[in-house]
Amino acid sequence: MSDREVRRGMIERTHPKLSVGAQCRLLSISRSSFYYAPQGETALNLDLMLLIDRQFLDTPFYGVRQMTWHLQNEGHAVNEKRIRRLMRLMRLMPIYQKPDTSRPAKGHKTYPYLLGGLRVDRPNQVWCADI
Repeated sequence: MSDREVRRGMIERTHPKLSVGAQCRLLSISRSSFYYAPQGETALNLDLMLLIDRQFLDTPFYGVRQMTWHLQNEGHAVNEKRIRRLMRLMRLMPIYQKPDTSRPAKGHKTYPYLLGGLRVDRPNQVWCADI
């Protein structure tokens, strides 16, 4: 539990002397966050999540754009922002090949790291130039 949730639990709705607003001020909580009740997903979003899940099992390389395009072709009025939010909520990440930048190219000279044993303990002790 976070600190805010603990403080929110301290508020008594039926306190004889302190109103809810006064208790919120004393505990440094906004009244709106005290009364806030989170809304669940709509039935349409749950249906879309089911469709996204089924399609993602067939094509795990579909990202947000391709999934949006696929659902629009099936006749659903969706945009990328909604699909991105739902895929993030479902923790779906597409499978794709990441760039491999760690391997040096053949024929390129590898320069030694000259500061390996040097302890840098003051400003302007080491300088770098990038040409």
